[in-house]
Amino acid sequence: MANTSSRTLRLLSLLQTHRYWPGTELADRLDVSVRTLRRDIDRLRELGYPVEATRGVDGGYQLAAGAALPPLVIDDEEAVALAVGLQAAAKEAVEGVAESSVRVLAKLVRVMPARLRRQVEALGAMTVPGAWGGRAGMDVDPGALTVIALACRDDERLRFRYTAASGDASERDVEPHRLVPLGRRWYLVAYDLIRHDWRTFRVDRLSDPAATGHRFRPRELPAADAAEFVRASLDGLFGQFRPHRVKVLVDAPATITRERIGRWSKVEEVDAEHCHVYMTADSLDWPVMALGVCRADFHVLEPPELLEQIREWGSRFARADLGPAG
Repeated sequence: MANTSSRTLRLLSLLQTHRYWPGTELADRLDVSVRTLRRDIDRLRELGYPVEATRGVDGGYQLAAGAALPPLVIDDEEAVALAVGLQAAAKEAVEGVAESSVRVLAKLVRVMPARLRRQVEALGAMTVPGAWGGRAGMDVDPGALTVIALACRDDERLRFRYTAASGDASERDVEPHRLVPLGRRWYLVAYDLIRHDWRTFRVDRLSDPAATGHRFRPRELPAADAAEFVRASLDGLFGQFRPHRVKVLVDAPATITRERIGRWSKVEEVDAEHCHVYMTADSLDWPVMALGVCRADFHVLEPPELLEQIREWGSRFARADLGPAG
């Protein structure tokens, strides 16, 4: 049987993974009696964790919201994912978020085991922002990102299985260079040892990345940096893939505008009654919809094509009428 401290941590971890645990099932998971479970629950309450109990034959326990935030128990992958998210937030120009993200990140990294801290630091050092304004999506495995980042930092060859856009799958051996978050995707820039050329790989299309243990001498990248290489690669595949950069002056306070469309844009205060709104989008239809949600007058500063799109939408809406019943 585990000692009291480790058992208490195990209990806390279980309570955080399920909304509700029947008492008998929770006791079985911990391999303790129901009476011992009650004592462990009381110990958590003394530490500040608000554990609610339901009495009766089907009684059980659940972790409720409290007045203060107690310590959390998270696993290795969750810790890395949290640190990556905080690093991204720390770079965002959102009022009040960057500073607090830096503080939380500092606390988290300070208590991380050395092996996890090494992963997080490698991921930060080996990532080159794409600078299109879009935040990279987290539809990739954080564990895969850290494996790739460590291989980039340590100049170690990487092997993985890759599925191309056509659906064809292949084994790849590469010399990894940098990770690039761009347009809500993560890309790996690497020298392909089979094709004998530099390549861009979408991280969500690769699986089972593993360092081979073979070190290599870094090659010179044929671009100013990895982000520029990815942008050039995408331009070559899809034409001018670069999205539209939108800047609008909105006749409304920044606080109100941020509440309405802040999740989709960057909002900067101009004065008490006006603000600038910045958006990046592959299609101008999306900024038109977002500006409609503002419910305020606005002035298009860039690009001119946005004003044409708004007028086209306005004409279409103006022609709308009440259709026939039924």
